[in-house]
Amino acid sequence: MGLLGLLLGVALLFLWTPDLDRQVLSRRYDSPLAQTLEVDGLAIHYVDSGPRDAPVLLLLHGFGSSLQTWDVWAQALEKKYRVIRLDLPGFGLTGASPVRDYSEQKDLQTLTHFVEKLQLRAFGLVGHSMGGKMAWALAAAEPSRVKALVLMAPDGFPTPDQLGTRPYAMPGVMGFIKFVLPTFLVRQSIEPAFENPKALSEALVSRYADMLRAPGVRQAILDRGQQTVYTDPVPRLKSIQAPTLLLWGAHDQMIPSRNAQSYAAVLPNAQTVVLPQGGHLLQEEKPEIALKVVEDFLATQGLR
Repeated sequence: MGLLGLLLGVALLFLWTPDLDRQVLSRRYDSPLAQTLEVDGLAIHYVDSGPRDAPVLLLLHGFGSSLQTWDVWAQALEKKYRVIRLDLPGFGLTGASPVRDYSEQKDLQTLTHFVEKLQLRAFGLVGHSMGGKMAWALAAAEPSRVKALVLMAPDGFPTPDQLGTRPYAMPGVMGFIKFVLPTFLVRQSIEPAFENPKALSEALVSRYADMLRAPGVRQAILDRGQQTVYTDPVPRLKSIQAPTLLLWGAHDQMIPSRNAQSYAAVLPNAQTVVLPQGGHLLQEEKPEIALKVVEDFLATQGLR
């Protein structure tokens, strides 16, 4: 046991991956337009680009991601829209919540106060995966503000046997990610989100790995995993007034495209597009193809 403990200690010493300095990450990945906004004691990191008098689009990223997932889309969209993308609580340069609360109720409160502080009276809303769940929750709670809704492989529609379960919960052994986060493990976690793993560049893996090492993010991910519980989405989805686009990649291994049928059955005004190619991260694997579908939808809703 003594030798084994020594070997483990040496291994941890060489694999030790501490948090990265926030300023280092900002210099490496941030837009010159990046800002922070104090919301309920949390410094929300966001980028606000495009003409201020243009229709507003709010973009919400998925679990383990950051606002950079929208880089390609933002460059195209900001020519016609005011594009606002943020690091959601517990992720990216927003970092951990000071009260460590990542419940559905707290997420909705934070997003509502965020749009109120920015005085966004009307906007289109795009959410991916976990961000899709937050997007439809916000659309249900703020029907007068959300004028068009794009849900990209949204999370939050469990089967009956999944009600009450924790979809992001990790086994206790995964607590090691607070101390050790090898790049190969980050790559392995992202690869299933791509139809073609060869499309996953080293630069993209490095960005994900670095943002997971933003101050407090790994603990926040573990906290969110324990606090996120599947509840019945149907009453809220039925109350959504905004025209909705459901967008999936046919080869999504994370949230299968068949889930679109569940959403479409209860959303009052929804259309579904399943791209024959593409996995879970359409905005990074098939950005131009998926963006064309989204832009066409937004144009039909008067968001040009």
